[in-house]
Amino acid sequence: MFTIGDFARLGRVSVRMLRHYDSIGLLRPASVDPHTGYRYYTADQLRRLNRVIALKELGFTLAQVQAILDDVLDVAELRGMLRLRRAQLEAQVAADTARLAGIGARLRMIETEGRMTTEDVVLKQLPSVRLAELSATARSYQTPDIGPVIQPLYPELFRRLAAAGIQPSGPGIAWYAPAGAADGEAVVVHAGVTVAGDPGAAADVAVVDLPAVDAAATIVHRGSMDEVERSMAVLARWIEEHGYRADGFAREVYLDYCQDDPDNGVTELQLPVRPA
Repeated sequence: MFTIGDFARLGRVSVRMLRHYDSIGLLRPASVDPHTGYRYYTADQLRRLNRVIALKELGFTLAQVQAILDDVLDVAELRGMLRLRRAQLEAQVAADTARLAGIGARLRMIETEGRMTTEDVVLKQLPSVRLAELSATARSYQTPDIGPVIQPLYPELFRRLAAAGIQPSGPGIAWYAPAGAADGEAVVVHAGVTVAGDPGAAADVAVVDLPAVDAAATIVHRGSMDEVERSMAVLARWIEEHGYRADGFAREVYLDYCQDDPDNGVTELQLPVRPA
């Protein structure tokens, strides 16, 4: 048998952790010297220790770990717990991946700040346009929150239009509006495409007429919308330099919509403005 110190080194854990596991009944020593109180463990107990560590790293509480190892849970309950934890981890990985992409985009924007120019910004009127659209609510207007919401809307929109035999008459246009939530952060994401006529009932989509805009600062953004902040920064500089004030959310006109290759996308950003 092994002393608690030797067993801790073999299991690559701390002596303090083993004492805690003993106190809660999760991993009792094989024997305890009645005179000295020294704890002794067997090599076979490393199997249980390894399972405890593995389940902890999956995010289970020590109480859940004990229930699993002591067969308190039946197979169905264990399967349900594992599936739930897998879904939680997958969601966390997706969120972390989106967060990393956002950080990368911000870093690239910072790196190009000194080379940004407002020469490509054009002030123009926007005509009214009819859209067939689907909408959903995003937690905020931040890119990591918008992307996962808008991305599935367009394939579904095009599928419904195609099933109804309706062809778009112009580019896709995304627009945004406050969701009216108490915290003021949520936005309604409208994924639309230009159409003629009224395909709403036939295609099971909403039809809206975006009103004309007297003045909008516009710029063509090339590349993934995950990096749209750099183009928005150029718009912000132009608006400030020319004595305007932003008036709401920017529309996104997808001049070249590349869902499978977003780095090659071409999008015109149209931000309504008014005199400051």
